[in-house]
Amino acid sequence: MMLVRLSRIIPFLLVLAVVAGVIYVVMTYRHSPSRAKEILIKLFIWITSLTSGFFALVSLYAWFEHNEAVFDLAFSFLLTMLIGLGITLWCRAIFLKRHPEYRKKPQRTKRLKSRGGKK
Repeated sequence: MMLVRLSRIIPFLLVLAVVAGVIYVVMTYRHSPSRAKEILIKLFIWITSLTSGFFALVSLYAWFEHNEAVFDLAFSFLLTMLIGLGITLWCRAIFLKRHPEYRKKPQRTKRLKSRGGKK
């Protein structure tokens, strides 16, 4: 029964896959494959986190209202987004393991004022 509920999410997942493909191709063309992966991972962490939060709120509201149809749909979306977030975090761990230079980002430096002042 849960598989039938999860099948309603396939169009949403297809849209996410197409967005990921387009972003990867464009960023690979403009930068490098490693930079494209880094951008894609950051983007999908944000997307899956925000949509997970949204569907958690919708599921909670539907549960309190005893609306089973909306709860089933929202909860299946929530499960899918949480699984997607887990996969994205796993991909980030593998990416950082293979590319440790991406852990250390350059930071802005502060310009120190001279102590003597102008004469």
